Amino acid sequence: MAIEEWLRTGADGVTRCWWCGDDPLYTHYHDAEWGRTVTNDTRLFEKFCLEGFQSGLSWLTILRKREHFRAAFDGFDIERVAAYGSADVERLLGDAGIVRHRGKIQSTINNAQRAIELIEVAGSINDHVRLFTPDAPHRLADSATGIPPLSPASTALSKDLKRRGWSFVGPTTLYAFMQAMGLVNDHLDGCFARAECEGI
Repeated sequence: MAIEEWLRTGADGVTRCWWCGDDPLYTHYHDAEWGRTVTNDTRLFEKFCLEGFQSGLSWLTILRKREHFRAAFDGFDIERVAAYGSADVERLLGDAGIVRHRGKIQSTINNAQRAIELIEVAGSINDHVRLFTPDAPHRLADSATGIPPLSPASTALSKDLKRRGWSFVGPTTLYAFMQAMGLVNDHLDGCFARAECEGI
């Protein structure tokens, strides 16, 4: 497929990556968030968690529930989530506004505890994950989407976090995290946001 086939020009005349379609919430996420550098540990932790919840689902499903997730998980405050107990798990399992999956809820609590340990060692989540930023352009276009599902860097970060006891942090999940948080720029050539995200 030619790169042009992975692009989409919306009714507003703006050319974007194909994956956000025409949904206003999704196009706003593509335009204003995806690929833009995030350094705040709370937001990085939130993204780890939401990418875990997204496993097996579409990101748009999670995006539509994101504000409810934030309310249910105390804004993804790491210290608060790390202190959750069994009553919180049951509360969350009864909350129809989120994805009610016991394993993913328990993973979020576990990962908050592991995040505290990581911050104690590395200084911040941001400082640690930036160690895995590729030094050079690395994108190898996937024939189906124009964007790869994982990378050597996401595989290395996955192995590192699993070794530290994190869960729901496979290499594909972490590549999505890296794309969204600006560790890599996978806006396609021809997408208006590619140049805006280059080097930021």
